Amino acid sequence: MLDIKVLGLKHSNRFLIWRVVTVALDELRQEHPDLGATVTNVKDLDGILKYTPVLMTAGLVVNEKLVCVGRYPKKEEVIGWLRAALEQST
Repeated sequence: MLDIKVLGLKHSNRFLIWRVVTVALDELRQEHPDLGATVTNVKDLDGILKYTPVLMTAGLVVNEKLVCVGRYPKKEEVIGWLRAALEQST
């Protein structure tokens, strides 16, 4: 089970990362059909500050680990982070 959080104050910032995460999950589900994942938008200041002090652009947290902040990741990067999280959880 993957717990994914998209951090960002603005919808437009969160949406860009959310889209990449969704596509990455779709690809991973081809390899792992039973893959469970929750994707949550964290849009309140206190929730974001729990993971990072960077507020200008969105961030990405996978299983409570901040994997990206301050830029928009590529799909391949997200797939790599999700695979690593799956390996650690087994």
